[in-house]
Amino acid sequence: MKILLASGNTKKVLEMQRILAEHVPGIEVLGIADVEGYVEPVEDQPTFEGNALLKARAGVAATGLPSVADDSGLCVDALNGMPGVLSARWSGQPKSDQRNNELLLDQLHDVPDERRGAHFACAVAWVMPDGREHVVEGRMDGRIIREVRGSGGFGYDVVFVAVEHDAEDLTSAELEPGEKDRISHRGRALRALAPQVAADLSAD
Repeated sequence: MKILLASGNTKKVLEMQRILAEHVPGIEVLGIADVEGYVEPVEDQPTFEGNALLKARAGVAATGLPSVADDSGLCVDALNGMPGVLSARWSGQPKSDQRNNELLLDQLHDVPDERRGAHFACAVAWVMPDGREHVVEGRMDGRIIREVRGSGGFGYDVVFVAVEHDAEDLTSAELEPGEKDRISHRGRALRALAPQVAADLSAD
């Protein structure tokens, strides 16, 4: 039972395999690195939902496989919700987590701790080859710290402390994978989507 995750991020593929396997036994999640000659579409939509659907539809068109795609980002209160849909390329091309985090911390340098609230937002789109589509959303609230900490996760995980771990002051990059899945925006969205994936795949 194969589906495509329309992403080149291998850590996302592993994360999605881990979460969906709990609900859809035997599922195999392929990434675009597994598809020869795959060309990613330009993410030019103004919303997470729009970009997720764009990528999932492109995945179906390229492979004929049921496809899932997410678009997610960090929304910082003091930056009026930015970087938002621009999160992955906040510091320009080529994409770099390190440069993105350095730029973000520099932009928030003078912002006091009580105004460093932020949340991760995620939209996950599921598109079947017959045209059926489903989109779910997830959110994880927290705050931005003042230094990079942790070696797990990816993206802005190293500077983000979720409300669930505020007392311990643990960044998302310092959490065990299972705990991050439990509270993360993507984990919540995927768990909400998993019953739909199971139902669609079993019906085919």
